[in-house]
Amino acid sequence: MAGITVAALYRFVSIADPKGLRDAMEQVLDSAGIRGTLLIASEGINGTIAGSAEGIDTALTAIRALPGCDDLLPKFSTAETMPFHRLKVRVKREIVTMGVPGTDPTRIVGTYVAPADWNALIADPSTVVIDTRNAYEVKVGTFAGAVDPHTDSFRDFPDWFRANRTKLLAGKTQVAMFCTGGIRCEKSTAFLKSEGVDAVYHLDGGILKYLEDISADASAWQGECFVFDERVAVGHGLTQGTHDLCRGCRMPVSPQDRTSPLFEEGVQCPACAGTRDAATLAAKAERHRQVTLAARRGEQHVGKRMERDG
Repeated sequence: MAGITVAALYRFVSIADPKGLRDAMEQVLDSAGIRGTLLIASEGINGTIAGSAEGIDTALTAIRALPGCDDLLPKFSTAETMPFHRLKVRVKREIVTMGVPGTDPTRIVGTYVAPADWNALIADPSTVVIDTRNAYEVKVGTFAGAVDPHTDSFRDFPDWFRANRTKLLAGKTQVAMFCTGGIRCEKSTAFLKSEGVDAVYHLDGGILKYLEDISADASAWQGECFVFDERVAVGHGLTQGTHDLCRGCRMPVSPQDRTSPLFEEGVQCPACAGTRDAATLAAKAERHRQVTLAARRGEQHVGKRMERDG
């Protein structure tokens, strides 16, 4: 039985004093032994946090006490070991950064589609299916037939859509979009509707909910789903996947990548090989050596430390 509960959550809701809420949440989460990241902005709250079942319950009780958050339904998974090194509670301009002023999912948003109904929607030849995530995430896994925008940042999505709109929508009557947990789709569907696209759908609960609800033999998902913690990726049933994380560039490393002569544990992977000077590589190699020695002593090299903005 896994000992750590992981909760992915978000809610678009008006927050009058993000810094004040940051301070309050930081105290509650730290006291409850929570690690992970919580982002707070005037438009809402977003994050993935981990801890004991009791600690997560305490954290969620505090979050659900916020106006408009009483019915918050996080997506839960488990981990054998703590997937985060520290607690980070941060104030941001946006809880998911698109950079298009006026994009407000509380006013306009696409139609939610339950995981049980998703396969039929994306199999419809009148549907164009768009993966709203970044290229390194898509590489780990995606839905069969989905369009990959090849973006490096979610900020790139609006320009990509505007540049490719005519080609994307040619012969199509509806758009279906998906992301990891649902939050990027809230923004991207709101954006498409503001651009005049009427029939816009998104996967309710994101890929994580789909992998939780849909069995592997009934699934249209291919590969694993990248997650932003030390588990790196998960598969059906939200079990931990086969990918590792490159300590040189923080990109996912597949089992095949690990067999490459360009891969060096704790230093570099095929994606970042040749991009750093010798001094940087030596420093990363020394850090990996220290991490390995600490692990042999049963210690954690990276200590628990809260990070905050301003």
